[in-house]
Amino acid sequence: MCTLELRNLRKVYSNVEVIKGVDLTIKDREFVVFVGPSGCGKSTLLRMIAGLEEISGGDFMIDGVRVNDVPPDKRGLAMVFQSYALYPHMTVAENMAFALRLAGVPKPERDERVMVAAKTLQLDALLERKPANLSGGQRQRVAIGRAIVRQPKAFLFDEPLSNLDAALRVQTRIEIAKLHNDLKSTMIYVTHDQVEAMTLADRIVVFNAGKIEQVGTPLELYHNPANLFVAGFIGSPKMNLIAAEVRSSDGRTSVLTLEGGSLFSVPKALVPGQKLTIGLRPEHIAVVAEGGMAGRVEVVEHLGNETIAYASIGAAQPLTVKLPSDSDVRIGEMLHFASRGQTASLFDEAGSAIMSPSA
Repeated sequence: MCTLELRNLRKVYSNVEVIKGVDLTIKDREFVVFVGPSGCGKSTLLRMIAGLEEISGGDFMIDGVRVNDVPPDKRGLAMVFQSYALYPHMTVAENMAFALRLAGVPKPERDERVMVAAKTLQLDALLERKPANLSGGQRQRVAIGRAIVRQPKAFLFDEPLSNLDAALRVQTRIEIAKLHNDLKSTMIYVTHDQVEAMTLADRIVVFNAGKIEQVGTPLELYHNPANLFVAGFIGSPKMNLIAAEVRSSDGRTSVLTLEGGSLFSVPKALVPGQKLTIGLRPEHIAVVAEGGMAGRVEVVEHLGNETIAYASIGAAQPLTVKLPSDSDVRIGEMLHFASRGQTASLFDEAGSAIMSPSA
């Protein structure tokens, strides 16, 4: 069992607060992903959990015990870094067993733990190789194996796939997901890649400027973003965010004037003159014969399984539309776009969500 609790956790460097009172509980065996843009504080928070950064304020608890002042090697946590940090003169087996040897674990037990981890990670045929003779994905698996043999209470991953090419990232991501299912351990994973977050996490924690913006399952964050930051960060291609003003309302339905002049109806009573931002996912927009949002296609991306079109509708940003793979839209073509059902999100002037899609 390993439950982690962060209570009003803070980090200050030279009077600059970079972690601003984080409250979070990570349940036993849960896979939690910290996601956010570069510089938002997610890696700093992970290092505070690991004991590699001093905690400036608040409490960090492991299974109900405060461990703020407990050194890293006594916390029972294992960290996998972005850099593999393997010893080049040691074999795979020696790299994986090194921490156990320092801890005084008897050689028979070391060998047994290494072999179990190697089989789990499909490294058992590579145990006598040196890091120079391994691929990037194999090196990363050795780094993960080095953590597994310690039998930690929880695993901490700090952007472990950043140094891999696209194909290896996908393969290793699948292996990490399988590893969590096999080990049934608590895991915290830091990334700036929201695709990794969506595919790996039981819950995602979205960070921005040292604060948590929203916590939830991948689909909760995707369909019900709490604010404009989360709406714009989660999803690929990202949500269309268009400035709007309420034109009229009959108490049940309101008509909005979008930036660019198009009209858009939403099933919510709003105040005429109220300024809003409307959010539309690219896959929730269809091409229609007339009406809706008129725009000229500026860019078309044929991706094989789908087609992405970008159209100018007179707004600050082009409208992004996800279409079937066989769509024959062409650059320069004038088209009309409408949402599929009630799939719009609405955000007030402060950026907070006031309406989420009903489908």
